[in-house]
Amino acid sequence: MFKIIQKRNYLFTVSLLLLIPGMVALGLWGLDLGIDFRGGSLFTVDFPTAPPDTATITTALSGTVSGEITVQQVGDRTLVLRLPELDEPSHQTMLGTLQGKFPGIRELSFESIGPTLGRELQNKAIQALIGVFVMIILFITWAFRRVSQGPVSSWVYGLSAFIAMFHDVLMVIGIFAILGHFFRVQIDSLFVTALLTVLGFSVHDTIVVFDRIRERLLSHPDEAFEESVNVSLNQTMVRSLNTSLTTLFVLATLLLFGGHSIRSFVLALFIGIASGTYSSIFVASPLLVVWERWRSRRS
Repeated sequence: MFKIIQKRNYLFTVSLLLLIPGMVALGLWGLDLGIDFRGGSLFTVDFPTAPPDTATITTALSGTVSGEITVQQVGDRTLVLRLPELDEPSHQTMLGTLQGKFPGIRELSFESIGPTLGRELQNKAIQALIGVFVMIILFITWAFRRVSQGPVSSWVYGLSAFIAMFHDVLMVIGIFAILGHFFRVQIDSLFVTALLTVLGFSVHDTIVVFDRIRERLLSHPDEAFEESVNVSLNQTMVRSLNTSLTTLFVLATLLLFGGHSIRSFVLALFIGIASGTYSSIFVASPLLVVWERWRSRRS
């Protein structure tokens, strides 16, 4: 049997070492917001041959578009241009300029979002995340009310699950802060969808582990709490790992062979689910033992 709980200080240290670089990046640079959140226009074009470099495109549009232009190559012949918000006449003027300087160019998509709508989406995304956190804490507190008479109250289970979920969200956000600064990986509304999915997956895995702890506490009331938690973790670890690995294999395939439009979404899911598996086993449950030992010392 693995001594997981007994190594909790090392496990917490691993989590901190993984979280700190992302938190530093988030504090220094923030997230690279896509047009969903900050407003702007997204313009995708296809070239008949290999596209010109970024400087050539920027120079060609300098007299047509005012503001920052970001050019990203996707595939062998496709470019994605991120621009300030454009109205339809400006869009047609820009398209005509590109077609005049690069014959054979073909527009694949164009979308534009105003800054007011972008701020509204930001607020709704934050509200959705907070709402999910609160509802999950309340649900777990209610679901584990039968073990409140034991060494740990039911609300502590909810709090531990919340910390584990927060750990997973910070892991995803921190890594995307790093990717956004160095590789211009932007976040959009799909990123929020990925975060909400990660929260659901994380709490599902945590509840499975907590439920086994609850069963152990009820069937072995005289066993030391730390031992009960450690036995429960060993009994559920293989199941949790197998479930997560099958999901991660699918996501890895999508990362390698999926389209560019869903790559950031899949990457956020991959990071979050991997982190959620780790936190359910090595963060949430050890926190129960930390609380129990702290409460015992105070009493």
